[in-house]
Amino acid sequence: MLLDRLIQLEERYLEIGELMSQPEIAVDVKKVTELAKEFAKLEKPVLKFREYKAIVESLDGLKEMAKDKDSDIRDMAEAELEEAREKIVKLEEELELLLIPKDPNDEKNVIVEIRGAAGGDEANIFAGDLFRMYSKYAEAMDWKIELLYIEPKEAGGFSQIEFMVTGENVYSYLKYESGVHRVQRVPQTESAGRIHTSTATVVVLPEAEEIDFEMDMEDVRVDVFCSSGPGGQSVNTTKSAVRVTHVPTGTVAQCQDGKSQHENKASALRILRSRLYDAMLQEKLDKEGEERKSKVGSGDRSEKIRTYNYPQNRVTDHRINLTIQQLDRIIDGRLDAVIEALIAEEQRRKLAKQ
Repeated sequence: MLLDRLIQLEERYLEIGELMSQPEIAVDVKKVTELAKEFAKLEKPVLKFREYKAIVESLDGLKEMAKDKDSDIRDMAEAELEEAREKIVKLEEELELLLIPKDPNDEKNVIVEIRGAAGGDEANIFAGDLFRMYSKYAEAMDWKIELLYIEPKEAGGFSQIEFMVTGENVYSYLKYESGVHRVQRVPQTESAGRIHTSTATVVVLPEAEEIDFEMDMEDVRVDVFCSSGPGGQSVNTTKSAVRVTHVPTGTVAQCQDGKSQHENKASALRILRSRLYDAMLQEKLDKEGEERKSKVGSGDRSEKIRTYNYPQNRVTDHRINLTIQQLDRIIDGRLDAVIEALIAEEQRRKLAKQ
């Protein structure tokens, strides 16, 4: 079964290579882009499969050498035979993982929205802490962050902040962060030292390109207004902030942190397209019930996914029952242990379904 699938992938890989060299396809930018993406996705499993085939083909020769009259040649062949068999087992495991159906959005950049939810000022401060955590993680991953929209609060943090993260395979790591994040700690404003529970929501959207989702501009209303800062006061007197509304669905996006109205409009439209694309994906996921079951978490934006307990320096991810006593490290952006555990669990679930 594994071998049959790998042979099919290699055949498709060779077919795409031939198609991309054909003059009539080379002039079709959309088709070339689609083929190039598929070619890139197939390259790793195909090259790994070729490595696997080469080792399997070497076994017969090594087995013959292991029967040689010369004891030195026999010993060398037996050692190489054992090493080859170990490599084959390892490569089979790697190939199984590579054949797990990939999320088509894994290689995309993302738009992240964080909002302070239940808990007043403390919720907004926590939203700011989460933004710092993701900023530090992005820095460690060599990703770039671009601020799109901010509603800062005088007490600290944000009631809402939206930003884009660009880099290699960003969505494949950050897609697990959507949901309700809960914090348990003593707020700075709490004189009696009581622990409060507050929440912030995180939404991670894969950036939608025009090739993914075609948005009819006839359905979009554009409004301009003055940018605002803490407390709602106007930051400037020129109408550079832009709000765009997809009239048929009522979906809204806005941006005020660009250098010009033109730049803000482009960013707002980028957010709007991504929100509409995400809504389409969520609808598709609802119809494909089995696919949702294989995901870590339900994918429901209202799902409580993680608790950050400051008094006990503890972070708990409720979807996979993971508890780590290193909140100080995690909130400082060292999210690897949590995200790697989430990736491993999703791979395990998908392998179990194959």
